[in-house]
Parts: sequence; C-alpha cells; structure tokens
Amino acid sequence: MAEFVLVPGARLGAWAWADVVPQLRAAGHGAHPLTLSGLAEKRGVPAGQQTHVRDIIDEVERQDLRDVVLVGHSYSGIPVGQAAERIGDRLARVVFLDSSVPVDGEAFVSAWPDDGAAMAALFAANGGFWPVPPATHFAGHGLTDEQIARIVAGATPHPGATLTEPASLAGSLGELPATYVHCLLPGDELDDDVRELLTSERWRLVTMETGHWPMFSQPRELAGILLDAAERHPLIG
Repeated sequence: MAEFVLVPGARLGAWAWADVVPQLRAAGHGAHPLTLSGLAEKRGVPAGQQTHVRDIIDEVERQDLRDVVLVGHSYSGIPVGQAAERIGDRLARVVFLDSSVPVDGEAFVSAWPDDGAAMAALFAANGGFWPVPPATHFAGHGLTDEQIARIVAGATPHPGATLTEPASLAGSLGELPATYVHCLLPGDELDDDVRELLTSERWRLVTMETGHWPMFSQPRELAGILLDAAERHPLIG
C-alpha cells in the first residue's frame, strides 16, 4: 500500500484534491492532501519556501508514513522535490504534476523575465502576496465554467516569500525515482530543466490531454496515473 501525500500548487489548499482522494483510497492506498502554510485554512501563517518543505516533511513524519508517493503540482514541485530527498527510505516515488522542479540556489521567480523583477513588484503591490488571478486566466485548460468558478472561489493569495526564496538540494533530482506528468493544453513545452532530468533512467514522462489543473478537469485519469506510479518499483524507475 502506498501513502500518497498530495501537495497542491500556488494559491490552492488540500481541498483541491477532493475529486482524486476517494479514488486513491478506493484502490486501497492512503491519501493525505496537504495545505501548505499561508494558504486556505492556514492563511495568515508566515511562510517561506523552506517552511513549505518543512510542512511536507512534517506531514510524513507526524503520521509515520512509509512507501510515500510525494505529489507536487505546479509551484509545489519545488518544495516537494526538496522534501523528497530529505525523507530518505520513506520515499517510494515522487510525482511532479505539470510542475516546476527545484534547482539548487534558484528561486521559482528565477525563470521569469528580468529574473523575477516584475513578480517582485507585483508582490510588493499586493502586501507580499501573489494575488488570485481572474477566471479568464484558466481558459484553454479543459475546465468547465463550474470548475473554474470552484478554483477561483477556493483560491487564496500565495505568500510571495515562497517564490523568491532559493531552493536547497543536497544531490541531483535525477537520482530520485520520479514521474513527470506533462499536461498538453494549452501547448506549453517542457522546461529545459525537466528535459534534462528526463534523461535519467529513474525518471518517466507521462502526458495528459488536458490543462494545468487536471485534479479538476480529469481527476479520474489523474488518479489512474498516480496509481500506476505507485506500482513502479523505485529501483526500476
């Protein structure tokens, strides 16, 4: 039995996994959706990126989880990747769900134009947070109007410090048993960092014919991919 620790992307909370969790549990696995500090029901809790890394590790250790499949969506691939190498033999596999990946010494905003200067200005204008975007931001991702309304209603501003704080890795992510799930709408290409990691024998690429929020648009298909990832022996990749 695998223990899935499900970490949502920027602005989202554990609630984002509501349509995926029942399917994982029905298959006989544990499923632990996690809200990171400063978001959803934890809004107001100060948080930097390493706070989020610690949130993930604490969840694993608090529940004494073994055979852990860490799942990081979007932004959360960065803290999940760092946590994955720190939980040792508790890790079975890490799944990066259409996500960023951590690069030692670099922040989430490092990949943005002007090394994140515009993002920093946006955070400053919004009290240190990345604001929730309008509904139009989610167009073209295979979401219904109802699903978009659900995301916008549940989302909370994201702590900017988690996006500007650099990642810290002890080793290479390519050494971890990993699955990268690439969502093909609206046609974004894989980042160069991800392409390089996928050359590792321990990494596997899976694609989905949907947009960036598959836990809403295709929860059943996503659950199937996660279950398949859990069945793969970590030494085979």
